[in-house]
Amino acid sequence: MAGPKSQFWQERFEKNEISWDRGAPSPQLIAWIESGALQPCRIVVPGCGTGWEVAELARRGFAVTGLDYTAAAVEKTRALLDAEGLQAEVLQADVLHYRPATLFDAVYEQTCLCAIHPEHWLEYAQQLQQWLKPGGSLWVLYLQMIRPAASEEGVIHGPPYHCDINAMRALFPEKTWIWPKPPYDKIKHPTLSHELAVRLVRR
Repeated sequence: MAGPKSQFWQERFEKNEISWDRGAPSPQLIAWIESGALQPCRIVVPGCGTGWEVAELARRGFAVTGLDYTAAAVEKTRALLDAEGLQAEVLQADVLHYRPATLFDAVYEQTCLCAIHPEHWLEYAQQLQQWLKPGGSLWVLYLQMIRPAASEEGVIHGPPYHCDINAMRALFPEKTWIWPKPPYDKIKHPTLSHELAVRLVRR
Protein backbone atom coordinates (compact mmCIF):
# COMPACT_ATOMS: atom_id res chain seq x y z
CA MET A 1 0.00 0.00 0.00
CA ALA A 2 1.39 3.39 -1.01
CA GLY A 3 1.55 6.20 1.54
CA PRO A 4 1.84 6.15 5.34
CA LYS A 5 1.09 2.95 7.21
CA SER A 6 -0.94 2.59 10.38
CA GLN A 7 2.10 3.00 12.65
CA PHE A 8 2.79 6.46 11.18
CA TRP A 9 -0.64 7.66 12.30
CA GLN A 10 -0.46 5.80 15.59
CA GLU A 11 2.72 7.70 16.50
CA ARG A 12 1.18 11.04 15.51
CA PHE A 13 -1.75 10.51 17.84
CA GLU A 14 0.37 9.12 20.66
CA LYS A 15 2.71 12.13 20.49
CA ASN A 16 -0.18 14.55 19.89
CA GLU A 17 1.46 15.68 16.63
CA ILE A 18 -1.88 16.37 14.98
CA SER A 19 -1.62 19.86 13.54
CA TRP A 20 -4.74 19.30 11.42
CA ASP A 21 -6.88 18.97 14.56
CA ARG A 22 -8.78 22.19 15.31
CA GLY A 23 -9.56 21.12 18.87
CA ALA A 24 -13.25 21.56 18.02
CA PRO A 25 -15.76 20.48 15.37
CA SER A 26 -15.32 21.96 11.92
CA PRO A 27 -17.20 25.25 11.57
CA GLN A 28 -18.54 23.98 8.26
CA LEU A 29 -20.15 20.98 9.93
CA ILE A 30 -21.83 23.33 12.40
CA ALA A 31 -22.98 25.56 9.53
CA TRP A 32 -24.47 22.64 7.59
CA ILE A 33 -26.35 21.42 10.64
CA GLU A 34 -27.58 24.81 11.84
CA SER A 35 -28.75 25.81 8.35
CA GLY A 36 -30.91 22.68 8.27
CA ALA A 37 -29.09 21.33 5.22
CA LEU A 38 -27.75 18.36 7.19
CA GLN A 39 -30.41 16.86 9.43
CA PRO A 40 -30.31 13.90 11.86
CA CYS A 41 -29.83 10.62 10.01
CA ARG A 42 -27.58 7.59 9.95
CA ILE A 43 -24.12 8.97 9.13
CA VAL A 44 -20.54 7.70 9.00
CA VAL A 45 -17.35 9.72 9.63
CA PRO A 46 -14.31 8.02 8.04
CA GLY A 47 -10.94 9.00 9.50
CA CYS A 48 -12.66 10.42 12.57
CA GLY A 49 -9.38 11.21 14.38
CA THR A 50 -9.92 12.60 17.86
CA GLY A 51 -13.68 12.54 17.38
CA TRP A 52 -14.83 16.17 17.47
CA GLU A 53 -17.24 15.71 14.59
CA VAL A 54 -18.46 12.32 15.85
CA ALA A 55 -19.28 13.89 19.22
CA GLU A 56 -20.99 16.91 17.65
CA LEU A 57 -23.15 14.74 15.43
CA ALA A 58 -24.08 12.49 18.36
CA ARG A 59 -24.96 15.57 20.43
CA ARG A 60 -27.25 16.74 17.61
CA GLY A 61 -29.23 13.50 17.45
CA PHE A 62 -27.50 11.69 14.58
CA ALA A 63 -26.94 7.93 14.60
CA VAL A 64 -23.21 8.20 13.94
CA THR A 65 -20.46 5.71 13.22
CA GLY A 66 -16.84 6.85 13.46
CA LEU A 67 -14.09 4.95 11.67
CA ASP A 68 -10.34 5.24 12.06
CA TYR A 69 -7.30 3.30 10.95
CA THR A 70 -5.42 3.60 14.24
CA ALA A 71 -6.09 2.39 17.77
CA ALA A 72 -4.97 5.69 19.35
CA ALA A 73 -7.53 7.69 17.36
CA VAL A 74 -10.31 5.28 18.25
CA GLU A 75 -9.34 5.54 21.93
CA LYS A 76 -9.37 9.34 21.80
CA THR A 77 -12.79 9.41 20.12
CA ARG A 78 -14.28 6.98 22.63
CA ALA A 79 -12.78 8.95 25.53
CA LEU A 80 -14.33 12.18 24.21
CA LEU A 81 -17.73 10.55 23.87
CA ASP A 82 -17.51 9.08 27.37
CA ALA A 83 -16.46 12.43 28.85
CA GLU A 84 -19.50 14.13 27.31
CA GLY A 85 -21.94 11.30 27.99
CA LEU A 86 -22.61 10.71 24.29
CA GLN A 87 -23.35 7.54 22.34
CA ALA A 88 -21.85 6.59 18.99
CA GLU A 89 -20.38 3.55 17.30
CA VAL A 90 -16.60 3.89 16.94
CA LEU A 91 -14.69 1.23 15.01
CA GLN A 92 -11.05 0.64 14.19
CA ALA A 93 -11.27 -0.09 10.48
CA ASP A 94 -9.43 0.37 7.20
CA VAL A 95 -11.74 2.52 5.07
CA LEU A 96 -10.53 0.76 1.92
CA HIS A 97 -11.99 -2.53 3.18
CA TYR A 98 -14.81 -1.56 5.55
CA ARG A 99 -18.27 -2.89 4.70
CA PRO A 100 -21.27 -1.60 6.67
CA ALA A 101 -24.00 -4.06 7.58
CA THR A 102 -26.57 -1.40 6.62
CA LEU A 103 -26.14 1.43 4.13
CA PHE A 104 -25.81 4.98 5.44
CA ASP A 105 -27.91 8.05 4.67
CA ALA A 106 -24.84 10.30 4.71
CA VAL A 107 -21.05 10.40 4.85
CA TYR A 108 -19.12 13.25 6.45
CA GLU A 109 -15.67 13.33 4.81
CA GLN A 110 -13.24 15.87 6.20
CA THR A 111 -9.67 14.65 6.60
CA CYS A 112 -9.65 11.05 5.38
CA LEU A 113 -9.30 11.56 1.62
CA CYS A 114 -6.38 13.98 1.97
CA ALA A 115 -4.60 11.50 4.28
CA ILE A 116 -4.82 8.65 1.76
CA HIS A 117 -2.16 8.37 -0.94
CA PRO A 118 -3.69 9.37 -4.31
CA GLU A 119 -2.93 5.89 -5.65
CA HIS A 120 -5.82 4.67 -3.48
CA TRP A 121 -8.28 7.52 -4.10
CA LEU A 122 -10.33 5.70 -6.72
CA GLU A 123 -10.80 2.71 -4.43
CA TYR A 124 -11.81 5.02 -1.57
CA ALA A 125 -14.28 6.96 -3.73
CA GLN A 126 -15.89 3.68 -4.76
CA GLN A 127 -16.15 2.71 -1.11
CA LEU A 128 -17.98 5.93 -0.25
CA GLN A 129 -20.45 5.30 -3.04
CA GLN A 130 -21.06 1.75 -1.83
CA TRP A 131 -21.63 2.85 1.78
CA LEU A 132 -24.45 5.22 0.79
CA LYS A 133 -28.07 4.59 -0.05
CA PRO A 134 -29.16 5.92 -3.47
CA GLY A 135 -30.01 9.56 -2.87
CA GLY A 136 -27.67 9.69 0.13
CA SER A 137 -25.33 12.63 0.59
CA LEU A 138 -21.57 12.96 0.78
CA TRP A 139 -20.73 16.06 2.80
CA VAL A 140 -17.11 16.65 1.89
CA LEU A 141 -14.36 19.16 2.61
CA TYR A 142 -11.69 19.02 -0.11
CA LEU A 143 -8.36 20.17 1.33
CA GLN A 144 -6.54 22.69 -0.84
CA MET A 145 -2.86 22.15 0.01
CA ILE A 146 -1.02 23.52 -3.00
CA ARG A 147 2.76 23.03 -2.93
CA PRO A 148 5.27 24.23 -5.56
CA ALA A 149 6.92 20.81 -5.93
CA ALA A 150 3.57 19.27 -6.77
CA SER A 151 2.28 21.93 -9.14
CA GLU A 152 5.61 22.61 -10.89
CA GLU A 153 7.41 19.25 -10.81
CA GLY A 154 4.68 16.66 -10.40
CA VAL A 155 5.83 15.47 -6.98
CA ILE A 156 3.17 13.63 -4.95
CA HIS A 157 3.52 15.51 -1.68
CA GLY A 158 1.79 14.58 1.54
CA PRO A 159 0.03 13.76 3.70
CA PRO A 160 -1.97 15.83 3.60
CA TYR A 161 -2.40 15.52 -0.17
CA HIS A 162 -3.82 18.34 -2.26
CA CYS A 163 -7.37 17.60 -3.44
CA ASP A 164 -7.44 19.53 -6.70
CA ILE A 165 -11.04 20.22 -7.61
CA ASN A 166 -10.57 19.04 -11.21
CA ALA A 167 -9.21 15.75 -9.93
CA MET A 168 -12.17 15.55 -7.56
CA ARG A 169 -14.60 15.98 -10.46
CA ALA A 170 -12.94 13.00 -12.15
CA LEU A 171 -12.87 10.97 -8.93
CA PHE A 172 -16.55 11.65 -8.16
CA PRO A 173 -18.01 11.87 -11.69
CA GLU A 174 -21.40 13.29 -12.60
CA LYS A 175 -22.61 9.89 -13.81
CA THR A 176 -22.43 8.74 -10.18
CA TRP A 177 -22.77 11.95 -8.15
CA ILE A 178 -24.87 15.09 -8.44
CA TRP A 179 -22.62 18.14 -8.01
CA PRO A 180 -23.79 21.63 -7.03
CA LYS A 181 -22.67 24.55 -9.14
CA PRO A 182 -19.52 26.41 -8.02
CA PRO A 183 -18.23 28.54 -6.45
CA TYR A 184 -17.92 26.44 -3.29
CA ASP A 185 -17.62 27.75 0.25
CA LYS A 186 -13.99 28.27 1.26
CA ILE A 187 -13.25 27.15 4.82
CA LYS A 188 -10.10 28.55 6.37
CA HIS A 189 -7.91 26.18 8.35
CA PRO A 190 -5.55 27.43 11.09
CA THR A 191 -2.60 25.37 9.83
CA LEU A 192 -3.56 23.62 6.57
CA SER A 193 -4.46 26.30 4.01
CA HIS A 194 -8.20 25.94 3.31
CA GLU A 195 -10.94 23.52 2.31
CA LEU A 196 -13.70 23.65 -0.30
CA ALA A 197 -17.07 22.54 1.09
CA VAL A 198 -19.27 20.51 -1.26
CA ARG A 199 -22.37 18.34 -0.85
CA LEU A 200 -22.57 15.52 -3.40
CA VAL A 201 -25.67 13.34 -3.82
CA ARG A 202 -25.32 9.69 -4.81
CA ARG A 203 -27.35 8.89 -7.91
